[in-house]
Amino acid sequence: MALADLSQKLGVDIDSGLLSLALTHRSWAYENGQVPHNERLEFLGDSVLGQAVTVRLFTAHPELDEGALAKRRASVVSTLALAEIARGIGLGRHLLLGRGEDLTGGRDKDSILADTMEAILGATYLSAGPDEATALVLRLVEPLLEDPERYGAAMDPKTSLQELAAHGAMLPPVYSVTSTGPDHDRMFTATVVVGDLAREGMGTSKKHAEMAAALSAWRELSGRA
Repeated sequence: MALADLSQKLGVDIDSGLLSLALTHRSWAYENGQVPHNERLEFLGDSVLGQAVTVRLFTAHPELDEGALAKRRASVVSTLALAEIARGIGLGRHLLLGRGEDLTGGRDKDSILADTMEAILGATYLSAGPDEATALVLRLVEPLLEDPERYGAAMDPKTSLQELAAHGAMLPPVYSVTSTGPDHDRMFTATVVVGDLAREGMGTSKKHAEMAAALSAWRELSGRA
Protein backbone atom coordinates (compact mmCIF):
# COMPACT_ATOMS: atom_id res chain seq x y z
CA MET A 1 0.00 0.00 0.00
CA ALA A 2 2.83 2.37 0.85
CA LEU A 3 4.47 1.81 -2.54
CA ALA A 4 1.14 2.23 -4.31
CA ASP A 5 0.63 5.53 -2.48
CA LEU A 6 4.04 6.75 -3.58
CA SER A 7 3.45 5.69 -7.20
CA GLN A 8 0.17 7.56 -7.16
CA LYS A 9 1.89 10.73 -5.96
CA LEU A 10 4.49 10.35 -8.68
CA GLY A 11 1.82 9.77 -11.30
CA VAL A 12 3.58 6.82 -12.92
CA ASP A 13 3.34 3.05 -12.59
CA ILE A 14 6.74 1.79 -11.46
CA ASP A 15 7.55 -1.90 -11.04
CA SER A 16 7.30 -2.60 -7.30
CA GLY A 17 10.64 -4.40 -7.18
CA LEU A 18 12.46 -1.53 -8.87
CA LEU A 19 10.71 1.04 -6.70
CA SER A 20 11.66 -0.87 -3.55
CA LEU A 21 15.25 -1.00 -4.76
CA ALA A 22 15.21 2.75 -5.45
CA LEU A 23 14.17 3.34 -1.83
CA THR A 24 16.89 1.09 -0.37
CA HIS A 25 19.77 3.07 1.13
CA ARG A 26 23.15 1.40 1.46
CA SER A 27 22.88 1.57 5.27
CA TRP A 28 19.81 -0.70 5.16
CA ALA A 29 21.50 -3.00 2.67
CA TYR A 30 24.55 -3.31 4.94
CA GLU A 31 22.43 -4.23 7.97
CA ASN A 32 20.46 -6.81 5.99
CA GLY A 33 23.14 -9.01 4.56
CA GLN A 34 24.64 -6.76 1.87
CA VAL A 35 21.53 -6.89 -0.30
CA PRO A 36 21.37 -4.63 -3.39
CA HIS A 37 20.86 -0.91 -2.80
CA ASN A 38 19.90 2.10 -4.90
CA GLU A 39 23.24 3.59 -5.97
CA ARG A 40 23.25 2.08 -9.47
CA LEU A 41 19.74 3.38 -10.07
CA GLU A 42 20.88 6.75 -8.74
CA PHE A 43 23.66 6.79 -11.36
CA LEU A 44 21.14 6.17 -14.13
CA GLY A 45 18.60 8.65 -12.75
CA ASP A 46 21.19 11.41 -12.63
CA SER A 47 21.58 11.15 -16.41
CA VAL A 48 17.82 10.99 -16.98
CA LEU A 49 17.35 14.11 -14.86
CA GLY A 50 20.14 16.06 -16.52
CA GLN A 51 19.01 15.32 -20.06
CA ALA A 52 15.35 16.14 -19.40
CA VAL A 53 16.12 19.44 -17.72
CA THR A 54 18.72 20.42 -20.32
CA VAL A 55 16.34 19.84 -23.26
CA ARG A 56 13.49 21.63 -21.47
CA LEU A 57 15.59 24.72 -20.72
CA PHE A 58 17.14 24.77 -24.20
CA THR A 59 13.80 24.65 -26.01
CA ALA A 60 11.89 26.93 -23.63
CA HIS A 61 14.48 29.71 -23.37
CA PRO A 62 16.05 30.58 -26.74
CA GLU A 63 16.94 33.99 -25.28
CA LEU A 64 19.39 32.56 -22.74
CA ASP A 65 23.08 32.02 -23.46
CA GLU A 66 25.06 28.93 -22.44
CA GLY A 67 26.12 30.36 -19.10
CA ALA A 68 22.59 31.28 -18.05
CA LEU A 69 21.27 27.90 -19.15
CA ALA A 70 23.99 26.09 -17.21
CA LYS A 71 23.24 28.10 -14.09
CA ARG A 72 19.54 27.33 -14.24
CA ARG A 73 20.16 23.65 -14.90
CA ALA A 74 22.59 23.41 -11.99
CA SER A 75 20.09 24.93 -9.60
CA VAL A 76 17.21 22.68 -10.70
CA VAL A 77 19.26 19.46 -10.39
CA SER A 78 21.05 20.52 -7.20
CA THR A 79 20.89 18.44 -4.02
CA LEU A 80 18.89 21.14 -2.26
CA ALA A 81 16.35 21.38 -5.08
CA LEU A 82 15.88 17.62 -5.32
CA ALA A 83 15.53 17.35 -1.54
CA GLU A 84 12.85 20.03 -1.67
CA ILE A 85 10.97 18.02 -4.29
CA ALA A 86 11.35 14.85 -2.22
CA ARG A 87 9.88 16.50 0.86
CA GLY A 88 6.96 17.72 -1.21
CA ILE A 89 5.91 14.13 -1.97
CA GLY A 90 6.66 12.84 1.53
CA LEU A 91 9.49 10.62 0.28
CA GLY A 92 11.28 10.40 3.62
CA ARG A 93 8.76 8.11 5.23
CA HIS A 94 9.17 5.54 2.45
CA LEU A 95 12.96 5.17 2.73
CA LEU A 96 14.59 1.91 3.78
CA LEU A 97 17.35 3.06 6.12
CA GLY A 98 19.69 1.37 8.52
CA ARG A 99 18.92 1.86 12.19
CA GLY A 100 21.81 4.24 12.80
CA GLU A 101 21.01 6.37 9.76
CA ASP A 102 17.36 6.48 10.76
CA LEU A 103 18.13 7.56 14.32
CA THR A 104 20.36 10.40 13.13
CA GLY A 105 17.69 12.01 10.97
CA GLY A 106 18.40 10.27 7.70
CA ARG A 107 14.82 10.55 6.52
CA ASP A 108 15.25 14.31 6.21
CA LYS A 109 18.87 14.55 5.05
CA ASP A 110 19.19 16.50 1.82
CA SER A 111 21.78 14.14 0.37
CA ILE A 112 19.77 10.97 1.01
CA LEU A 113 16.52 12.49 -0.26
CA ALA A 114 18.18 13.84 -3.41
CA ASP A 115 19.98 10.58 -4.16
CA THR A 116 16.75 8.64 -3.70
CA MET A 117 14.89 10.95 -6.08
CA GLU A 118 17.51 10.21 -8.72
CA ALA A 119 17.19 6.48 -8.03
CA ILE A 120 13.42 6.73 -8.51
CA LEU A 121 14.00 8.39 -11.88
CA GLY A 122 16.31 5.54 -12.83
CA ALA A 123 13.68 3.00 -11.76
CA THR A 124 11.06 4.84 -13.80
CA TYR A 125 13.29 4.75 -16.88
CA LEU A 126 13.77 1.00 -16.59
CA SER A 127 10.16 0.25 -15.69
CA ALA A 128 8.13 2.67 -17.81
CA GLY A 129 10.59 3.82 -20.46
CA PRO A 130 12.41 7.06 -21.34
CA ASP A 131 9.30 9.07 -22.27
CA GLU A 132 7.60 8.41 -18.94
CA ALA A 133 10.84 9.11 -17.08
CA THR A 134 11.22 12.44 -18.85
CA ALA A 135 7.59 13.32 -18.17
CA LEU A 136 8.09 12.55 -14.47
CA VAL A 137 11.18 14.77 -14.31
CA LEU A 138 9.31 17.68 -15.85
CA ARG A 139 6.33 17.27 -13.53
CA LEU A 140 8.60 17.30 -10.51
CA VAL A 141 10.79 20.25 -11.50
CA GLU A 142 8.12 22.44 -13.11
CA PRO A 143 7.61 24.60 -9.97
CA LEU A 144 11.35 25.36 -9.97
CA LEU A 145 11.44 26.03 -13.71
CA GLU A 146 8.55 28.48 -13.42
CA ASP A 147 10.01 30.41 -10.47
CA PRO A 148 13.21 32.16 -11.63
CA GLU A 149 13.94 33.66 -8.22
CA ARG A 150 14.24 30.18 -6.82
CA TYR A 151 17.20 29.49 -9.11
CA GLY A 152 19.35 31.92 -7.19
CA ALA A 153 18.08 30.65 -3.85
CA ALA A 154 18.87 27.04 -4.69
CA MET A 155 22.35 27.91 -5.93
CA ASP A 156 23.30 30.42 -3.23
CA PRO A 157 20.67 30.41 -0.48
CA LYS A 158 22.82 32.29 2.04
CA THR A 159 23.23 35.28 -0.29
CA SER A 160 19.57 35.15 -1.29
CA LEU A 161 18.50 35.13 2.36
CA GLN A 162 20.81 38.02 3.20
CA GLU A 163 19.39 40.07 0.31
CA LEU A 164 15.84 39.25 1.37
CA ALA A 165 16.60 40.31 4.95
CA ALA A 166 18.13 43.59 3.78
CA HIS A 167 15.11 44.27 1.57
CA GLY A 168 12.88 43.76 4.59
CA ALA A 169 15.00 46.06 6.78
CA MET A 170 16.00 43.15 9.04
CA LEU A 171 19.36 42.47 10.63
CA PRO A 172 21.64 40.09 8.70
CA PRO A 173 21.04 36.36 9.28
CA VAL A 174 22.96 34.78 12.16
CA TYR A 175 24.08 31.13 11.96
CA SER A 176 25.02 28.59 14.62
CA VAL A 177 26.17 25.04 13.89
CA THR A 178 26.38 21.84 15.91
CA SER A 179 27.59 18.40 14.84
CA THR A 180 27.14 14.78 15.82
CA GLY A 181 28.74 11.47 14.91
CA PRO A 182 32.31 10.26 14.38
CA ASP A 183 34.79 12.22 12.30
CA HIS A 184 34.37 9.94 9.29
CA ASP A 185 30.58 10.22 9.31
CA ARG A 186 29.79 13.57 10.92
CA MET A 187 26.42 15.25 10.47
CA PHE A 188 26.00 18.99 10.93
CA THR A 189 22.88 20.87 12.01
CA ALA A 190 22.74 24.61 11.35
CA THR A 191 20.27 27.09 12.78
CA VAL A 192 19.76 30.46 11.12
CA VAL A 193 17.97 33.33 12.82
CA VAL A 194 16.69 36.27 10.81
CA GLY A 195 14.24 38.67 12.39
CA ASP A 196 11.80 36.61 14.45
CA LEU A 197 12.29 33.52 12.29
CA ALA A 198 14.54 30.56 13.11
CA ARG A 199 15.04 27.60 10.78
CA GLU A 200 17.26 24.51 10.83
CA GLY A 201 19.07 22.59 8.12
CA MET A 202 21.21 19.45 8.06
CA GLY A 203 24.16 18.46 5.93
CA THR A 204 27.36 16.45 5.78
CA SER A 205 29.39 19.65 6.14
CA LYS A 206 28.97 22.95 7.95
CA LYS A 207 28.55 24.70 4.60
CA HIS A 208 25.79 22.37 3.39
CA ALA A 209 23.94 22.58 6.70
CA GLU A 210 23.99 26.39 6.61
CA MET A 211 22.81 26.37 2.99
CA ALA A 212 19.92 24.06 3.88
CA ALA A 213 18.91 26.26 6.81
CA ALA A 214 19.18 29.40 4.68
CA LEU A 215 17.03 27.90 1.92
CA SER A 216 14.37 26.90 4.45
CA ALA A 217 14.31 30.43 5.89
CA TRP A 218 14.29 31.98 2.41
CA ARG A 219 11.31 29.88 1.39
CA GLU A 220 9.40 30.91 4.53
CA LEU A 221 10.15 34.62 4.25
CA SER A 222 9.50 34.74 0.50
CA GLY A 223 6.18 32.94 0.82
CA ARG A 224 7.40 29.82 -0.99
CA ALA A 225 7.29 27.46 2.01
